[in-house]
Amino acid sequence: MRIEEANELLKPGYLPFEAGWKRYDDGLLVVAARSSLANINGAMIEWWFSHVQNTEQYLLWHKDDHIYSDWIGERGTGNYIGGTHIAHERLGGEEIHKLKINFLEPSNILDVSLFPEQRATAIHARLGIDGMDGYAAKMVHYIRDTEYGCEMRSRFWLGYFEGSDLTNDLETRLKIYPDHIGAGLCKHCHEEMSNFNLFLPKLYEQETGKKVIF
Repeated sequence: MRIEEANELLKPGYLPFEAGWKRYDDGLLVVAARSSLANINGAMIEWWFSHVQNTEQYLLWHKDDHIYSDWIGERGTGNYIGGTHIAHERLGGEEIHKLKINFLEPSNILDVSLFPEQRATAIHARLGIDGMDGYAAKMVHYIRDTEYGCEMRSRFWLGYFEGSDLTNDLETRLKIYPDHIGAGLCKHCHEEMSNFNLFLPKLYEQETGKKVIF
């Protein structure tokens, strides 16, 4: 699935490719991950993205892979779209990746008019290297509420270069995103999202005073 086909996620059921990584002929590297999250809903996950800022908070999410966290933009208002998360982290290996994650409107790539009937929401962003111009990847987390909590289906498109001198061709994409990045990111994403079960319900209740019952 390319980003232009992201609305395929909104169809009932599941797609043939829900977990793993795939390389397209033009070098684009696509990573998919799916997580089932008990006692958590999409509103809680959106709250988390508007809440997480410092390193102490970020370590709750993945104590082994997460190293450093900061935020550029609005905080504490419930609005994270337009903000940029500075995240230094491992992606399934030992190398530390220093990322900037700029959050965008989900409507840029998804038909959000379908969200109410699907009990759905989404987190959409573009990713780049902290301290460098431009962006090099895009991502979306599509979240559907269920009777037990929710499920998150994530897609990462690695090799969409914008705002820099990098070109969207096979050679550049293979150099910037070798195969092991795909395998590592798939592992990291599944672990990270599954970790929500360990802390998010309690933290959400403590910080908001709301207890979500399923």
